[in-house]
Amino acid sequence: MKKLLSVALIATLAFPIASFAQGKVGTVDMNRAFKEYNKTKDAEAKINEAKNSAKKEYDDRAESYKKALDEINKLNQQLEAPALSADAKTAKAKERDDKIANIKNMEREINEFRQTRERQLQEQALRMREGIVKEITDVVMERVRANNLDLVFDKSGMSLNGVPLLMYSKDNMEFTNDIITALNKNTPATTSASPAAAAPAASPAGSPAKTTKP
Repeated sequence: MKKLLSVALIATLAFPIASFAQGKVGTVDMNRAFKEYNKTKDAEAKINEAKNSAKKEYDDRAESYKKALDEINKLNQQLEAPALSADAKTAKAKERDDKIANIKNMEREINEFRQTRERQLQEQALRMREGIVKEITDVVMERVRANNLDLVFDKSGMSLNGVPLLMYSKDNMEFTNDIITALNKNTPATTSASPAAAAPAASPAGSPAKTTKP
């Protein structure tokens, strides 16, 4: 009886595998398709342009902050001069305190700007990536329907252990070149560098220095 059960179990497991083996299978390298799609290169250029614009604005703010900090340090040095009259000392101390209050506001604004722009750049890159992946997926699905494929594997997929999910496939199963050709058919070629739309957006710059206390 146990032997019969074992045979029946093996037959049950083997049946879907045998049925699957008779189906039509294809493979595509989604990572390569993403990299070689001209829209990915255009997206990289737009992201880099936005990053450079954010960095320039941050640098301008940081330069203004540095000048304000230098002015506070100069006032501190002047307040230490023994020849300074009491009235002049009081006036310079007030001027210094006003500048300290102003520079604290500048610190807050700079940090808020940095955080906001980082988030905006990340969201922009994510939107572009999602849009590009959808376009690639749509073209893959067109190929699936046209060739009546039963299953398609992504050759660039990796398991949690870092092992390729697809260990082996015949060359005639892959149609990545066809996907790339279809994607770039109506897109003018570009000479941009390798894509960076998938990458997390970098910070425009670091945090500003802290205010020098009197």
